[in-house]
Amino acid sequence: MRLLLISNSTLAGQPYLEYPKAEIAKFLGTEPIEALFIPYAAVTFAYDEYERKVNERFSEIGHSVVSIHRFNDPVQAMRDAKAIVIGGGNTWQLVRKMRDNNLLAVIRERVLSGTPYIGWSAGSNVACPTLRTTNDMPIIDPLGFDTLNLMPFQINPHYLDANPDGHAGETRQERIEEFLEINSTTYVVGLREGSMLLLQNNKLELIGELNIRVFEKGKAPVELCSNDNLDFLLK
Repeated sequence: MRLLLISNSTLAGQPYLEYPKAEIAKFLGTEPIEALFIPYAAVTFAYDEYERKVNERFSEIGHSVVSIHRFNDPVQAMRDAKAIVIGGGNTWQLVRKMRDNNLLAVIRERVLSGTPYIGWSAGSNVACPTLRTTNDMPIIDPLGFDTLNLMPFQINPHYLDANPDGHAGETRQERIEEFLEINSTTYVVGLREGSMLLLQNNKLELIGELNIRVFEKGKAPVELCSNDNLDFLLK
């Protein structure tokens, strides 16, 4: 199983997908691949536009994507996919559309059999057991919170350490601690912007200059860097 899970698509002041571009190229290899792209997390812009934006960056590294909305049979398109790419946006909408199109089981089957998987933001969230550590507003009923369950821990993408100035609501850490109070047997990984998790050869690796913050019920959060062994998260 090979996963590249990216916290966010864009860093401030950079073009779309610029910072993870080199890692995506390394992950996919030198042989040109046309990956199947799932744009369902898009809400306020068209799937055609989303596909164009992703292709603009992928073309710079010798690869391309074709969006699943172009196929009459999305399940068969997924069965034929050489690689799977799931973009960010609203996680609730993404899960609902994947469920409506009967894609959750077939994506899981393909990834477990070795098809490379790349996701960012919502696309990273859905690789987890559930969507319940997303930051997104629940704009639609996803008809169930279970997602792809490709690894046993949860990710909180775009993880922030503190609230903005003047905001007195709960911090991200407090929200995650609430999740763990109810869901006590799993880890939650706070994945800061500019960071990626790479899973291959049964080994989990952090890519990026920033630490991840790992949460476990009843324990103080732990900061881990790219030199640390993260394999305990897979158990």
